[in-house]
Amino acid sequence: MAILVKLIVVFIALFAYACDGFYLPGSYMHTYSTGDDIFAKVNSLTSIETELPFSYYSLPYCKPSGGIKKSAENLGELLMGDQIDNSPYRFRMNVNETVYLCTTNPLNENEVKLLKQRTRDLYQVNMILDNLPAMRYATQNGVKIQWTGFPVGYSPPNSKEDYIINHLKFIVYVHEYEGRGVEIIGTGEEGLGVISEADKKAASGFEIVGFEVVPCSVKYDPEKMSKLHMYDNVTAVNCPLEIEKSQIIREQERVSFSYEVEFVKSETRWPSRWDAYLKMEGARVHWFSILNSMMVIFFLAGIVFVIFLRTVRRDLTRYEELDKESQAQMNEELSGWKLVVGDVFREPENPKLLCVMVGDGVQITGMAVVTIVFAALGFMSPASRGMLLTGMILLYLFLGIVSGYVGVRMWVTFKGTSEGWKSLCWSVACFFPGIVFIILTALNFLLWGSKSTGAIPLSLYFALLSLWFCISVPLTFLGGFLGTRAEPITYPVRTNQIPREIPARKYPSWLLVLGAGTLPFGTLFIELFFILSSIWLGRFYYVFGFLLIVLLLLVIVCAEVSLVLTYMHLCVEDWRWWWKSFFASGSVALYVFLYSINYLIMDLQSLSGPVSAMVYLGYSLIMAVAIMLSTGSIGFLMSFYFVHYLFSSVKID
Repeated sequence: MAILVKLIVVFIALFAYACDGFYLPGSYMHTYSTGDDIFAKVNSLTSIETELPFSYYSLPYCKPSGGIKKSAENLGELLMGDQIDNSPYRFRMNVNETVYLCTTNPLNENEVKLLKQRTRDLYQVNMILDNLPAMRYATQNGVKIQWTGFPVGYSPPNSKEDYIINHLKFIVYVHEYEGRGVEIIGTGEEGLGVISEADKKAASGFEIVGFEVVPCSVKYDPEKMSKLHMYDNVTAVNCPLEIEKSQIIREQERVSFSYEVEFVKSETRWPSRWDAYLKMEGARVHWFSILNSMMVIFFLAGIVFVIFLRTVRRDLTRYEELDKESQAQMNEELSGWKLVVGDVFREPENPKLLCVMVGDGVQITGMAVVTIVFAALGFMSPASRGMLLTGMILLYLFLGIVSGYVGVRMWVTFKGTSEGWKSLCWSVACFFPGIVFIILTALNFLLWGSKSTGAIPLSLYFALLSLWFCISVPLTFLGGFLGTRAEPITYPVRTNQIPREIPARKYPSWLLVLGAGTLPFGTLFIELFFILSSIWLGRFYYVFGFLLIVLLLLVIVCAEVSLVLTYMHLCVEDWRWWWKSFFASGSVALYVFLYSINYLIMDLQSLSGPVSAMVYLGYSLIMAVAIMLSTGSIGFLMSFYFVHYLFSSVKID
């Protein structure tokens, strides 16, 4: 035994020596030697005023001497409207300098109009250095606020003029890396990379761990500056406080651009460099949300406990203890859910649509759970731009096999035969993607009209359609085929030929169904606020651990709410529980969409233009439909299991 333990220890030591250490999230680490050229990249111009991204070079900025070259972008980046291009901003490692960039031609009317519009719409320039976004700090009301990017220009409060940002002071934080046996796996835009033992010496150098920018506007003499060449050194510039010394935006003005860079040694190591961007705020609010959800869960769990252990079990036990004569007499005196035993499994209205929605809902739920688990484990960090959205799309495509299986299995259960399963599979494969496709196409026409980079290019449209028809549809049919081969779900009781009349009620049952959605909404609305802020206010969202907990609590609440409402409907002899169990939990989507409208009015007050509002509402509608299908399928499947279990325990002929 001792020898075995020693062998295990030796094996672990050898494995540790071979691996040293791993860092999974982020991109492959670059090390630079003193004097190495480093070029910054530029992303799309963005604004929380319009939510419409535009290309950096749509404005009269300096262009690289070798021409504009687009960086390779993944599916998620393209769908988010990112357009990453090279830029003329060149840094030399550990060389502090002030550099002239270029002088524009005299600004024409269109350029002036565009610059003024982008300035007043609060557009931000987003720069990237070694996969780090440029960070800017500002002080408002004595509070230090962190931003990514810098403004195109600014408009002083008591002035009708606009001024362009044409001088940038960069602060690049570097950490000296000595290659001390650390192996790093990257998953960022550079792809998978490993620093092996043989490369440790070559990897020694300086790593970039921070990137800050201080923007200002400086009035230059264009005649003097135009005589310089790109990257010529100029005297250091102090950002002027006087408005007269700033560069105004008006026709026939020639704007000169310059920048300075300062390298600062930092103790921050490369694996921790994103910490400055991902400072978690409002942790107490997240915990309050979770505590609130736990209280709802325990309240509903108490009701479920009463239903199962007191009401149902008591009735079943008392019924089974009677002899046959007493049972026959009791059958005439039955009340509540026991009266609908001959109708409870009667085929629902529009069974095909119900199967389609449940199948798509299971597919969306699976995609959400797997994505959030991987994100919580760090596989989809913000350093890997677009990776989260790309992962969601690919997971949705491959989970088509699950949606086909569930949809066809329910169809066979309803009909008792697999006839028509192919038509059902087509509907499952096209229902939710078709809704998304219609909404995105309508929004795309608006974005094309605005010449925004947020518009999906035609090539990407064909790529998405190819993925849809070449991966998702075949897998859905495969899942459907497996569903036809699976053992059918048999009902525990027979269904009467004549439907039982449902007693009249004082209030419509759908009112209770819609009201039930408030409980699941109470579980997720706080986290929903942070998610909307990250999407529309340009903030980083990375607290996927909290989100995973909230998702699990949401699943439990949806299951409990639907179960309780199904039991309540059966107790009042309402056997049409199929759709009501779906919408009891699925109605949370209505409150999510209403909350999105409230967020638009209260938190996005500055959102300007009908196009921006339509884009926001379009994406909110997609989110609401996805939530409805997901939560509705959870509630329906839980209610189906409950009803099947309940009536399989009763012995009524």
